[in-house]
Amino acid sequence: MDGDNLFKGLKMKKKKKLPPADLYSSKCPSREILDHVTSTWGSLILVLLLEKTYRFSEMRKKIGGISEKMLAQTLQSLEKDGFVNRKAYPVIPPKVEYSLTKMGKEVALRVQELTTWVESNLHKVLAQKEK
Repeated sequence: MDGDNLFKGLKMKKKKKLPPADLYSSKCPSREILDHVTSTWGSLILVLLLEKTYRFSEMRKKIGGISEKMLAQTLQSLEKDGFVNRKAYPVIPPKVEYSLTKMGKEVALRVQELTTWVESNLHKVLAQKEK
């Protein structure tokens, strides 16, 4: 069998050509990614995962105020974006661990700079709001 016939009938997926990133364009997919990374819950999850690998219940306890539903949705978004790894173990009760991918660590370090700045300047911002 020659190479031409070997792949006959198989549909080769054609890579969709993406336009250049432009955050200011309403149609740019980068906005959705930015939303996932800079949302309150997305930011907190990314920075938390810089510490270590976490199980779902551990994250829920560490991040005050987050519901199970919101934690699950945010983790799914970050996983689809390629920032979070989800590893499920075939045990009972179920065991699932979350960690950062290489790209996730890169973005989490940048988000951490922002969260550190916010914590360091919180008193100034609150004082300004009181004026």
